[in-house]
Amino acid sequence: MKIGLFMAPQWAPNANIDSGLDEVAALVRSARHNGFTSLLVGQHMVLAPIRMYQPIPLLAWLAREAEGMLIGPGVALLSMLNPVMAAEEAATLDWITDGNFVFAVGLGYRTEEFTVMGVKPKERVARFTEALDVVKRLWTEERVSHHGEYFELPDVGASIRPKQKPRPPIWIGGGVDAAVRRAARLGDAWIGAPAVTVDEGVHFLGVYADERRRLGLPLESCPLIRECFVGKDSAHARDVSRGPLLFKYEAYASWGQDHVADVPLAERFDEFSTDRFIVGDAHAVRDELQRYAETLGVDHLLLRVEWPGLEHSEAIENIERIADVVGGM
Repeated sequence: MKIGLFMAPQWAPNANIDSGLDEVAALVRSARHNGFTSLLVGQHMVLAPIRMYQPIPLLAWLAREAEGMLIGPGVALLSMLNPVMAAEEAATLDWITDGNFVFAVGLGYRTEEFTVMGVKPKERVARFTEALDVVKRLWTEERVSHHGEYFELPDVGASIRPKQKPRPPIWIGGGVDAAVRRAARLGDAWIGAPAVTVDEGVHFLGVYADERRRLGLPLESCPLIRECFVGKDSAHARDVSRGPLLFKYEAYASWGQDHVADVPLAERFDEFSTDRFIVGDAHAVRDELQRYAETLGVDHLLLRVEWPGLEHSEAIENIERIADVVGGM
C-alpha cells in the first residue's frame, strides 16, 4: 500500500504561526524520510479567523523537500479558478517536480468562496466541466481556440505545457454518485474525502468502476484521504487527537460540508469518527489499514496527520509511528 501525506496547513485563531512554514517543511521532510510517496495540499479561501496557506505557492516552495514524491493540490477549487492560470501553474509545477505532479480538483461547497470569487454556486458544475476541458487542451494542444459559456480563448498557446505526456494525471473529488461518475468520465481517478465512510467508499468505488467500464476506459487506482493518528497507546491516541479533530470537523460543519453539516459532533463524535478516522494504537491502526486494503481494494491512502491545535511534535511522532505500522504490514 502506498501512503501519502495530505495537508491543509491551518492554524487556530490564537495560534502563533511565526514558525508555520518551518513546521510544514519539517512534516514533509519527515514524511519523505519515512517512506511516504505523495503529498497533497488542500485549498480554501477567506477562512478568517482560521489562517491557511494557499496550495500552489506552498507546493512550489516545498518541492525540494518533497523531491521524488507525487505532489499536487488536493483539491484545487477549479470551478472558481481561471483555467488558463490553473493550467500554466500546474504545468510549471510539473516541471519543478520533474514530472511528479497530479492535478486533483473539485467543485467546492463554501458559499463565501463562491461569493468572493464571483461564481454562482448553481453554475459550478458547468464552469468546472468547461474549465477542465480548457486545462486539458492547453496542456496537449499547441494552439487553442475556445468560445464557451464562461471562458474565451482566441487562438492562443500556453506559455508552458507539462513535462508529463500527454498530461499529468487528473483526480476529481466528490461525495455523491453524480460527482463520482463525473470523476470517472472527465478525469483518471476519483479521490475520496476523509468524511466518506468505508461503506460509502465501497459504493462510490463501484460507481466509478461501472462508469469507466461503460465508457470503455481503464480502471485507475483511486486514492482515499483519511484522518490518521497512531498513538503510543489507545488512550494517548484518543486523548491527543480528539480535540483537534473535533475543532476541524466543527469548522467543516459550519461551512456546510456534505456528510458533516447535520451531525451534532460534540455529542456523537465517537460514532461519527468510526469508519472515517484511523485512530488508535499501532495494532488497531494496522488492522484498519488492512481492512481498507481488503474491503475497498485501496492501495493509496493519503493521511492527514495534523490539525489545528495539535502540537507539532505530536504530528512528527505520528508520521514516524505510521511508518512503523506500514513497514510491519
